[in-house]
Amino acid sequence: MRNMIDTLVYYFQFPFVWYALIVGVLIALCASLLGVTLVLKRYSFIGDGLSHVAFGAMAVASVLNLADNTILTLPVTVIVAVLLLKAGQNTNIKGDAVIAVVSVGALALGYMMMNVFSTSANVSGDVCSTLFGSASILTLTGTEVIICVILSVFVIGVYILFYNRIFAVTFDENFARATGTGVNRYNLLVAVIIAVIIVLGMNLAGSLLISALIIFPALSAMSILHNFRGVVVCSAIISVVCAVVGMIASILFETPTGSTIVICDMVVYAVCYLLRFRQ
Repeated sequence: MRNMIDTLVYYFQFPFVWYALIVGVLIALCASLLGVTLVLKRYSFIGDGLSHVAFGAMAVASVLNLADNTILTLPVTVIVAVLLLKAGQNTNIKGDAVIAVVSVGALALGYMMMNVFSTSANVSGDVCSTLFGSASILTLTGTEVIICVILSVFVIGVYILFYNRIFAVTFDENFARATGTGVNRYNLLVAVIIAVIIVLGMNLAGSLLISALIIFPALSAMSILHNFRGVVVCSAIISVVCAVVGMIASILFETPTGSTIVICDMVVYAVCYLLRFRQ
């Protein structure tokens, strides 16, 4: 125990560890807020599809040697989020089929670009870091942290500002439409926010694991609570705690940060799922 404390004290002397912790908490908080809405609206597949699109966009940005990958990754992911939402509402096109095509296509394009055009000597390492967030959360610069804080504040602010509308659209779109709520407009807002969260979370958990940070806390909270506001608050608490515990555990045991956080989320979900049967 003493060695663990000494290790943490040593690592927390470095600014990059504090950067990682701040960004990790903000991403976990943002992801948990929209996770409840996605699960209840059965839009969970959008998060998974967008994470693959973000990987493809980030690969292209890397090949173009952009100083900040977010410049390309964010707008591309937002545009695809809108298109996927429209496709899911189209009765002539199966939403899950569109997601499968977009996901596989984006992964294939991204991997091809990184192999053919990349100037890096360690392409496999770059791909692994992008897909699973191996160590990128620990290499954030002060500018990247500021961008993350700004985008996170935007996401949280928009969610709080439009909470009642999002609540109405989540549970009953027909009733919300009858009361004059612009259902399509708020569905679009949710899709855009999810795209922003996906791009933010790629540094923490990678493109393949970020959707788990959105879904697992929501499922855990829904297993033990049945009030929407209570579920959102509980989901946020679970997500932040798992993020902090996962990051600390990854430092102590030298494990991949993203995978460790997701495993923490899985353990909490398993506990909450078991508790539901004891009520």
